[in-house]
Amino acid sequence: MEKTTPVIEKKRPNRDLPQINERLRFPKIRVIDTDGGQLGILTPQEALRMAQEKELDLVLVSDKADPPVCRIMDYGKYKFEQEKRLKEAKKKQHTAEVKEVKMRYKIEEHDYQVRINQAERFLKAGDKVKATIMFRGREIQHSDLAEGLLKRMAGDLQELAEVQQAPKKEGRSMMMLLSPKKLKGAVGVGE
Repeated sequence: MEKTTPVIEKKRPNRDLPQINERLRFPKIRVIDTDGGQLGILTPQEALRMAQEKELDLVLVSDKADPPVCRIMDYGKYKFEQEKRLKEAKKKQHTAEVKEVKMRYKIEEHDYQVRINQAERFLKAGDKVKATIMFRGREIQHSDLAEGLLKRMAGDLQELAEVQQAPKKEGRSMMMLLSPKKLKGAVGVGE
């Protein structure tokens, strides 16, 4: 018969809950009114009573300050506005994706130009481009021709892109990664 030790779960304070109203655990706090004026250093009980008189919440703004800073505000409205700002910030950011352009090393000139145009379009949209050359059967012996084609592509796209990863073999294909160049005009004024 095996002895098993019972698993004892420790009760941890729930740190996910916001520090408002009765959850404030400080002896003294600096209180700021709804209009931004300071009410002074009070006990959390006094500040909570003042907030409840105005039918508002007492919210911890900064616990790093000495004493911690709390503000009397409508917490529901505050939280809603914070989430709204986060959504707006998310809308404005662009995440660079990796788009792939596939070809064979025996590609015809017109088809090559089509791949170049695709790569240009992806780079102008701010995405990275993975140029892949696939080999079939014994074609893998001609990896030098494939590498030459990838270098030609990098040369043709050098105004828009820089080579992030040089051509390298991966199994039955060879790939190269291009990333969009940073525009000099967008970096800053006074260059």
